[in-house]
Amino acid sequence: MTTWQADDRPENRPIGPAAMTLVVTRAGLLGAVTYGCLALLLLVRIAERPLFGMARPVTPWITQAVCRTAFVIMGIGYRVQGRPMLHKGAIVANHASWLDIFALNACQRVYFVSKAEVAGWPGIGWLARATGTVFIARDRRKAKAQEGLLAERLRAGHRILFFPEGTSTDGRRVLPFKSTLFSAVGQPDLLDMLWVQPVSVVYHAPAGRDARHYGWWGDMDFGPHFAQTLSVWRQGTVSVMFHDPVRVADFPDRKALSRHCEDVVGAGVTARLDA
Repeated sequence: MTTWQADDRPENRPIGPAAMTLVVTRAGLLGAVTYGCLALLLLVRIAERPLFGMARPVTPWITQAVCRTAFVIMGIGYRVQGRPMLHKGAIVANHASWLDIFALNACQRVYFVSKAEVAGWPGIGWLARATGTVFIARDRRKAKAQEGLLAERLRAGHRILFFPEGTSTDGRRVLPFKSTLFSAVGQPDLLDMLWVQPVSVVYHAPAGRDARHYGWWGDMDFGPHFAQTLSVWRQGTVSVMFHDPVRVADFPDRKALSRHCEDVVGAGVTARLDA
């Protein structure tokens, strides 16, 4: 899978003593809230799993609360336009930053689809597994089995969320959507019951910072980007725009559905950036 790259990147500004104190404070609070609630989530899951099986009626609320709190701790403004759908199905969004996970979890209860490598990342992998992330290997030989796994989660009533661009960007554009993951919602027994909701995620940088400040892409290291994000006292904002959901059965094939979602998400990003 191709990783998007840019000709240049925002400059990493020196972090002075005062800003570093802010980074350490915010990081400490984020860690305490995230991993403290992870422990709570795992305890609740012990009771939830034998009672409800694959269904998770309680633990997603814990994840949502953590993500909402994260934006308060980081000082980033958080805005939501529209409403998450109530239908069974999938959410598709553009991908600009590691912050997308917080932004999209904070306003709805969903299960992310992620590349398999994330499962092995220290810290982040534990969180992803605990919150019910679906891991997908970039291996054509496993495509059919993974499609079946996604369909199983959809049948269980889970709303799955994936990034059809297949990579992250600087947040100033939307790349062509790859239709592969849409095949899971096109299973014959699911066509009439599933919907897909396009979502646009747009970041506005803090005053005086590069417009791509929150973007995280290519081979950018997480640590420095995380520190740069937390070091700003007066933060910018992130806007999450929920567009009208569409019924899967109303499209002739997954490519047509993918193109529609790409057009809607792209128009939403452009409109918000120009606002």
